[in-house]
Amino acid sequence: MDLVTPSIGLVFWTTVTFFFLFILLRVFAWKPIVSALNERERSIEDALNAADKAKEELTRLNQESDKLLKDARLERDKILKEAKTLGDNLIAEAKHNAQTEGAKMIAKAHDEINAQKNAALAEVKNQVASLSIDIAEKILRKKFENAGEQQTLVAELLKDVKLN
Repeated sequence: MDLVTPSIGLVFWTTVTFFFLFILLRVFAWKPIVSALNERERSIEDALNAADKAKEELTRLNQESDKLLKDARLERDKILKEAKTLGDNLIAEAKHNAQTEGAKMIAKAHDEINAQKNAALAEVKNQVASLSIDIAEKILRKKFENAGEQQTLVAELLKDVKLN
């Protein structure tokens, strides 16, 4: 038998074997392979979709975190500005209160000084008046030791006084 020129029997059995093997492969191997490939394709597609969703979620979260950071910075700046304003107001109020208290203390000191000055002047006036009276009394006692001179002085003073 020559292998280069096949016989009809060999062609027939080769064809039958090929179709039998083809049917067997189709029933037992082809469908599971195709379904496994389809399943693999679906899982890859699902994984890609999940990756896209995760990427979108990551982008959204990054945008939200950027917005939160921006809002936090704005809030921080606002709080710092309010604190500075409040501090400036407190300093200005403290200065004003200190000036007011200083002015009150100065006015009180002036009043006290004037009161003490007036009391001292009154005391000096009283002492001067007392000394003047003492001196006048001594002079008058010396001058009017006798009753006649006293009577003459009183008469002269009465002449000068005019009645209303």
